[in-house]
Amino acid sequence: MAYKITDACISCGSCADQCPAEAISEGDGQYVIDADTCLSCGACAEQCPMSAIVEA
Repeated sequence: MAYKITDACISCGSCADQCPAEAISEGDGQYVIDADTCLSCGACAEQCPMSAIVEA
């Protein structure tokens, strides 16, 4: 199951740096995860200082 970034995102970019699939990009106001590319590994969620990344 892919992950998604919630409104708690502060756009720090730490999640994008951790994504092995490069599925995270800077969106309009916050980062977004491409569900089709996401490996569901959870590396981004573990890195997020705001706990803004959850399973979709």
